[in-house]
Amino acid sequence: MATSPKFTIPGLTTEEGEKLAGILQERLNALNDLHLTLKHVHWNVVGPHFIAVHEMIDPHVDEVIAMVDETAERIATLGVSPLGTPGAIVNGRSWEDYSLGRATTNEHLGALDEVYVNLLKDHRKAQEATSDLDPVTEDMIIGQQRQLELFHWFIRAHLESTGGKLSTDGASSEKKAAQAAHDNADVTD
Repeated sequence: MATSPKFTIPGLTTEEGEKLAGILQERLNALNDLHLTLKHVHWNVVGPHFIAVHEMIDPHVDEVIAMVDETAERIATLGVSPLGTPGAIVNGRSWEDYSLGRATTNEHLGALDEVYVNLLKDHRKAQEATSDLDPVTEDMIIGQQRQLELFHWFIRAHLESTGGKLSTDGASSEKKAAQAAHDNADVTD
């Protein structure tokens, strides 16, 4: 269980350190969830582009695990105990669990597109919330955002037609995005 800090980084109040740690705990939950979701996709993806997607995911999993560690260590530096247990992830999240099991590359990439859209929106909100409090924490979040956006581009490159239309365009949920990517898998411009 998180406790109020008795100390924090010099130049911040304990209240500011606690606020930053709370923002980062939300990111820690999301990043832990993401790395587990990506491994789940890695194990359950099938179809003609299996090997490309299977091998594309693992290096990013390693990047996300490094982000998890960096985020948890920043929380600890702020004087708060980071929570990395499965229960903390489940209790701290505001999103539904990833719902696809064994599915085609397009279905998983369509669902991951929606996962990344929401994750990146929340990461950007965290960056904005930290911008006036602590440039070091903000810089860390910006660096993570850069890597997450790059991988999101990799996902979208698989879902994009030569005319620039995403097969998931207009989907409002992970399941709808997966279905749209599946339905539009063979559509060309």
